[in-house]
Amino acid sequence: MKGVAFSPAHITGFFKAEVDRSLRPELQGSLGAGFSIEAGVTTTVKVEDSEFPDFKITVSGYQSDNTQVSEFVISEFLKYVNGNYLVSVNHDVRVPVGYGLGCSAAVALSLAYALNQAFDTGFSREQLGQIAHKAEVCCQTGLGDVLASYHGGFEIRTKGGAPGIGELKKIPIGRYSAIMICFSPISTKQFLKERLSSINGLGGKMVSKLERTQSVDEFHDYSVEFAKYVDIITPKMQQVIDELRSNGIRCGVALFGETIFTLVRPEQEGLVNEILERYSDGIIIRSQIDNSGARLLS
Repeated sequence: MKGVAFSPAHITGFFKAEVDRSLRPELQGSLGAGFSIEAGVTTTVKVEDSEFPDFKITVSGYQSDNTQVSEFVISEFLKYVNGNYLVSVNHDVRVPVGYGLGCSAAVALSLAYALNQAFDTGFSREQLGQIAHKAEVCCQTGLGDVLASYHGGFEIRTKGGAPGIGELKKIPIGRYSAIMICFSPISTKQFLKERLSSINGLGGKMVSKLERTQSVDEFHDYSVEFAKYVDIITPKMQQVIDELRSNGIRCGVALFGETIFTLVRPEQEGLVNEILERYSDGIIIRSQIDNSGARLLS
């Protein structure tokens, strides 16, 4: 028995957390705005009969030393499966982990879809999205990326929660592509523990404003403003922001990572690439917007 699924990576430009530990994880989440990209995570699952339940997880591409989210999703599935199985999981990760690209959400979503196919458990897409979202919230690796990656596109999240509970608006943006430069990772879990309460007011106002204008330029500007307010912009990030802006290129900051992104039209791509390639210590990622969201591949 086998399953193969893909989830796009996702970048959040700003957000407002909606966390109440007295509520079920599916009801917690975040408002915010961001976009999904065609780079992401492909997960392959193979299931074999076994004397006792067990699993093994391997990762190709960009590496992570933490399989907590994957283990959580597997354990949720095994509650609904009769018999003993060896579950073999491979995550092919095409974006760097910990840089604000929503990798843990893409891992959780693609794994849920692949497990559902391998076990033929018959869960709906919404149910799979809720399992993935629950894993993110319980492992404290994210709040809104699952809802966004589930749908794909450039989105404004207007109600927090898992797929089927949270709500978003997908905004058509035509021929824009995404270019990012990643310098260093930032721990989402640490940030959610220490800084969450101080940032919600600004993020909520930005959601309301962007919902009215639906402007890519304002999305960029709000993202930088939010990152400055949260105080995560390093001198190197500021240098990149200033250089892009001085050349007429708006940009934003991925949450949470030392990562600058820009959504650009085709005629701007060459200039952006030329600027970013001067920073030899950064990882540059170029990708189209993914408008389809998480999906099976076989």
